[in-house]
Amino acid sequence: MATKSTDEKKTTTSKKTASAATKTASAKKAASESAVKTAAKSTVKSSTKTAEKAETKTSAKVSAKKAVETSVRTGSETIVKSAVKSVEKTAAKKTAETPVVYDEDSIQHLEGLEHIRLRPGMYIGSLGDGSNENDGIYILLKEGIDNSVDEFSQGYGKKIDIEIKDGCVKIRDYGRGIPLGKLEDCVSNVNTGAKYNNSVFKQAIGMNGVGIKATNALSSYFRAASIRDGKMAVVEFKKGEKISSKTGAAKPGVPNGTYLEFIPDAELFKKYVFNMEYVEKRLWNYAYLNPGLLLKCNGKEYISENGIQDLLMNEMNGAEKALYPFFNYSGENLQFVLTHGATLDKFVYSFVNGQSTDDGGTHVTAFLDGFTKGVNEFFKKEYDIKDVTSGLFVALKVGLDNPMFTSQTKNKLGNVEIRAPIIKEVQAAVDDWLRHNPPVAGAIEEKIIKNQKARNEINSVTEKQIREAEKSVMLKIKKLKDCKYHLQDGPKGAESMIFITEGDSATGSMVNARDVSYQAIFSLRGKPENMYGRKKSAIFENEELKNLTFSLGVQKDVEGLRYEKIVIATDADNDGFHIRNLVLTYLLLFFEELVLTGHVYILETPLFRVRNKTKTVYCYSEESRDKEMKKLGKGVEVTRFKGLGEISGNEFGQFIRPRKEGESEDVGIHLTPVTIQTLKNVPEVLEFYMGKNTPERREFIVNNLASEIDA
Repeated sequence: MATKSTDEKKTTTSKKTASAATKTASAKKAASESAVKTAAKSTVKSSTKTAEKAETKTSAKVSAKKAVETSVRTGSETIVKSAVKSVEKTAAKKTAETPVVYDEDSIQHLEGLEHIRLRPGMYIGSLGDGSNENDGIYILLKEGIDNSVDEFSQGYGKKIDIEIKDGCVKIRDYGRGIPLGKLEDCVSNVNTGAKYNNSVFKQAIGMNGVGIKATNALSSYFRAASIRDGKMAVVEFKKGEKISSKTGAAKPGVPNGTYLEFIPDAELFKKYVFNMEYVEKRLWNYAYLNPGLLLKCNGKEYISENGIQDLLMNEMNGAEKALYPFFNYSGENLQFVLTHGATLDKFVYSFVNGQSTDDGGTHVTAFLDGFTKGVNEFFKKEYDIKDVTSGLFVALKVGLDNPMFTSQTKNKLGNVEIRAPIIKEVQAAVDDWLRHNPPVAGAIEEKIIKNQKARNEINSVTEKQIREAEKSVMLKIKKLKDCKYHLQDGPKGAESMIFITEGDSATGSMVNARDVSYQAIFSLRGKPENMYGRKKSAIFENEELKNLTFSLGVQKDVEGLRYEKIVIATDADNDGFHIRNLVLTYLLLFFEELVLTGHVYILETPLFRVRNKTKTVYCYSEESRDKEMKKLGKGVEVTRFKGLGEISGNEFGQFIRPRKEGESEDVGIHLTPVTIQTLKNVPEVLEFYMGKNTPERREFIVNNLASEIDA
């Protein structure tokens, strides 16, 4: 959101381009407050001037002026209102007939921090409230820590102190400290910083000069201090605007370094809360990627001695699940640790300059290609990459002077020039490793052969089922209301999604509300079968799950996925949650990669509708409901939606349409991505909630969830 001074600038500019209808609306408000002739005359004169200015390029000016002059002669408040209505009607008609003027006055200039506040999504992705690990508040935290980690990576400061309390974040490092004369510029002037200078910062995380400025711009309070050789500079900001600065002597004995303190702006992030599990995951990643660096957060210490090997050890829940000892490789700009596990899925934990690249990128694809080439070169075979990499566990770390990420949040690397060098280096390293470790080579080939057999078994079952069901399923799936464009259609299918709903009632509401170009609907008949402990072939023995699998297009391989988003849309009650868990179990057991690659979401629908005679508001929480009830006052009516079928098609449209640029996060579709915090926990969680341990589950429900069960 813009600051007060920015609002004034924008208002001045918008007056020149706004439609007559907008301007006369403000005139109407002013006129309605004038009860006497003199006040009405003064108001109308002002309105005339505004109307004339806004209507200089339309013929509505004459009509507006005549109507207003009539109100001046009578001095009647009633006629003033009538005149304003006449102005509005005429102006609206002319505005519809005449295109909006696009000239020099239409061009706006926004300073760097103003633009960040106006378009925060460009810099930090989703705002969110902290309930998802990719929400904006964690990006703000990351940007602050990144600068301190960069100091450590350059050989300065071995400790970072962090405190997160009541929404306020404090970060203190013991590096060189930002040069005092440039402190203000470095935290507020976009595209200013030392990270552009490769002689000062090599392979730094922050490279585009925006990071910490975004933290400043999107915080209700931001403070930065730098201590260098007994001197200190401090600067404070409020929503991106400087409120104070000073320089002077530091207290005796205070070590060099940088201090940051900020409070994410609640106007942007709503009622946010830092989930410390998400924070801890990020801090452990910093520790794994920077052996010897001590991070202390709220009294807890995070430090790693063995780097990314510790990461892989932790994710696999110990080395006992590894089929052979870890292979550690460390080159000048490339480091990796790998082994195979018994699973058929591969897991790659990738990083560039200390930045986690959850969505992979060119370094990941190049590594997998290089590993496959190295294996095939050693065995003198042409094994398929899927068979070679199935079950592979890898922690991959790459250092680049000029990384190019595909977004500001740096989740995916795009540097194409690194592909060939990485393939060559990995291929040579793997071939040499296998030559010196015959037992490991034997274990890997045995794993590859097992992968081949498992894949052939799955494919043979799938092919058989496809042949049997091709006519009955592929030509028409009764419960599928398909869309026009799919992932295979390129850009047109980039936003394609399939809603998995429960029952015909919910489906009926959505069918009339959806956009048939890219929104499909698959309707479950009720609760699908619990697939825990079943083989994949069982999918094709269950009519409903078979149809769902064909609808998704993953009957042969997840690469056949037809939709960018798989959205589970169930009721917000116990039955709805149970169906959600059954669908997630099906996906995690047989198509885990769809979850890992971010294709699976939960549709959040409003719990309440609050309205009076003039306004309707939809609320997603009891707190929001109470707030809106207070706003609307007497005569308010509240409806509790217990099922999707209770929401009419006309209403549902606004809950599944995309949010338009500049709209509040309270409107449009609300999707919560399904994420996996730690892979090692997945089997344990599925076994507990979906296995046959009924007594343990019953005890857990009685002790923990009884108060939340609907009566």
